[in-house]
Amino acid sequence: MSISVTPEENVDSSPPAPEFSFLTNHGKTLLLIAHDPRIRMRDIAHLLDITERRTQRIVAELGKAGYVEHEREGRRNVYSVSTHLPLGLPTQRDTDIGSLLAILPAPSGSPLAAGSLLGAG
Repeated sequence: MSISVTPEENVDSSPPAPEFSFLTNHGKTLLLIAHDPRIRMRDIAHLLDITERRTQRIVAELGKAGYVEHEREGRRNVYSVSTHLPLGLPTQRDTDIGSLLAILPAPSGSPLAAGSLLGAG
């Protein structure tokens, strides 16, 4: 029995996106804030496909842990990320947030295009 491949089936396509993500929503939120300090909760929620309430909890947890600070600027928050703090990796305790940001630079174009860097999940 022979199997023939039609031109449509022979197209070099990328593999389907995995069902998992290497970064948690906390990590993704931190990256989004680092790449756009004026990002809104609504935009983070939309990019990560989570609720605004969940986004607020994540940002509050990041703030409580000292990873994120914010200041009011008019009606908006402007965030800053403490890049000197450790990532909390089990095998490399001395790796800091700045190292993660260095290997995952902001995409060119709109700050909200950072969502393409993060993937689903």
